[in-house]
Amino acid sequence: MPSLDPGPFRFEPRLFGTLAAAAGIALTLALGQWQTGRASHKQDLQQRLDTLSQEPPVVVGGDPVDPESLLLRRVEVRGVFDDRYTVFLDNRIYRHQPGYHVATPLRIAGSDRHVLVSRGWVAANPDRSLPKVPTPSGEQRVEGIALPYSDRFIELSTKIAEGQVWQNLGLERYRQATRLELQAFVIQQQSAASDGLVRDWPRPDLKRDTHLAYAFQWYALSLAILIYYLVTHVKRRPASQSQDRQP
Repeated sequence: MPSLDPGPFRFEPRLFGTLAAAAGIALTLALGQWQTGRASHKQDLQQRLDTLSQEPPVVVGGDPVDPESLLLRRVEVRGVFDDRYTVFLDNRIYRHQPGYHVATPLRIAGSDRHVLVSRGWVAANPDRSLPKVPTPSGEQRVEGIALPYSDRFIELSTKIAEGQVWQNLGLERYRQATRLELQAFVIQQQSAASDGLVRDWPRPDLKRDTHLAYAFQWYALSLAILIYYLVTHVKRRPASQSQDRQP
């Protein structure tokens, strides 16, 4: 039988390099799988959002409501706006123009409990003075989407009361500033009102594609580690050994 020619290269694995490559590949593959799972989860949430948007609104009363049961659902509430605690959320951009999102608590009919309503967008004045936004008086019917408070934020100031201009809107911070009993979610208003605010809300971006992009990067890094390991552990045979193996 003819002898097998191993060719001009030989594989010389080293323990430390092999262990390091195996650990790197395992880690990057795990991170890629995690990002892929997150993308799948976001896709499921998007499908849930699309389904819930077709269902009739849930009527919210004065009793405390578990926010998890309502998030992303259409809701309806009746009550009276309390303009004393209106806040302007700064640095909100609409069609490349800076402005504010205006949020006002609504005292729920037949109750002392409030729900915060994100009423819409208004353009900022050139001199940074607060724009004049009328608040509808009397009992109102508000319909919109139940969304969570933005409790995650980084700010340099530790002040709780910030006047009417806020950078972020956290539930506990707003509770402490107003001393109101609040439902633990915000209503993004979609029903019409005579207040001049823009309610052209963008479709919620759950960033599924971002997770897929991260997953691709982790998988690519895993492949790069494998290629680097092979390149650095495959050696050319000495010329004398190659010549000895020639017939």
